[in-house]
Amino acid sequence: MRKVNAIIERANDGTFSIYSDADDLDYLVTGTGKTVEEAKKCFEGGYSDIKRVYAEEGKSLTEVDFVYQYDMASFLEYFTKAFTLAGLSRITGINQGQLSHYVTGRRIPSLRTKQKIQESIHEFAKDLNAVSFV
Repeated sequence: MRKVNAIIERANDGTFSIYSDADDLDYLVTGTGKTVEEAKKCFEGGYSDIKRVYAEEGKSLTEVDFVYQYDMASFLEYFTKAFTLAGLSRITGINQGQLSHYVTGRRIPSLRTKQKIQESIHEFAKDLNAVSFV
């Protein structure tokens, strides 16, 4: 099944929106919400509605798997349920104050900083995945 990016962004008013970046599909899926979870639920519900309507009308639908991608503010906001900024600072080596600026949107990280955060998070996830208990 084709994979399509679903971009999660935080708006200036603090709400979240999700949209697919596939311009070649004959449908558009979007979702909004006060939280990332709400936006995902709206987005996935919209996709389900599109599939249902296409089936009812006998139309052919290109089904896709969505891969969620976050802007930095959305990622930091969403994953604060698992990471504190202090913890994320320890994992990434990026100053907690700087991370705070990214959360609020006062600053936008450079591509290099985004890559550093992403690589650090992936490395941490590998460490977690290797955990086993006796």
